[in-house]
Amino acid sequence: MLFRLTAPLAGIIAVVLSATAMAADLPTNIAAAIANPARPEAQRERDAGRHPGELLAFAGVKPGDKVADFLMGGGYFTRIFSGAVGPTGKVYGYQAAEFIAFQADYAKWQDDTVAFAPNIVPVRSSLAAFSFVEPLDLIFTAQNYHDLHLGQATPEQVAAINGQLFAALKPGGVLLVIDHYAADGSGDRDSNKLHRIDIAMVKAELTAAGFVLEAESDILRNPSDPRTASVFDPALRGKTDQFVLKFRKPA
Repeated sequence: MLFRLTAPLAGIIAVVLSATAMAADLPTNIAAAIANPARPEAQRERDAGRHPGELLAFAGVKPGDKVADFLMGGGYFTRIFSGAVGPTGKVYGYQAAEFIAFQADYAKWQDDTVAFAPNIVPVRSSLAAFSFVEPLDLIFTAQNYHDLHLGQATPEQVAAINGQLFAALKPGGVLLVIDHYAADGSGDRDSNKLHRIDIAMVKAELTAAGFVLEAESDILRNPSDPRTASVFDPALRGKTDQFVLKFRKPA
């Protein structure tokens, strides 16, 4: 029997086929973590725009890894890391005390995320004094590096935080940084108002801390973003031009 798909049904099938093809290209541990039906539906709906599978594959996450989701926000990536590292791995969900003092929801989000799986461990301390109980394979931070440049930390304090990140990793460990592009050459001028940062500044600060820039990814690029509006602008939110930088601590 011949039939024609309605437009909505055709769209649903296309999305399913696309997701299936993407999952087939991902390591099994990562694909399974993303497909976990226990993840909050509101977070699963963001997968198409956030590309978690490609990002975790780019970071090289393996079963058994010890990972920190640094400035974890609502725990979107924390939950996915939990599945990707599996029961022999561990995920430290770090929420800065300064963030919690600014907005109590940060504490609630952390508590909710920790309840998701037994291999998620909460870390809640100031940016000046955070640490982890064991050396890490990966530190991951998404859309938060610019928060170190909101005008409340001196360059020396930012350098100290980067030094703490460096110290927390195993030799050969990875630091993956995702953030919103600012205009080239703008430094941290737009960090407070637009929540963006110049990629060159991020590279300079982290290499000064001892990291080696190993690779960059275009997974989250959007050339149509003029980089001149706030990332919270309704016309742009979720569609900003973002950089992905993979740094490594020398072995």
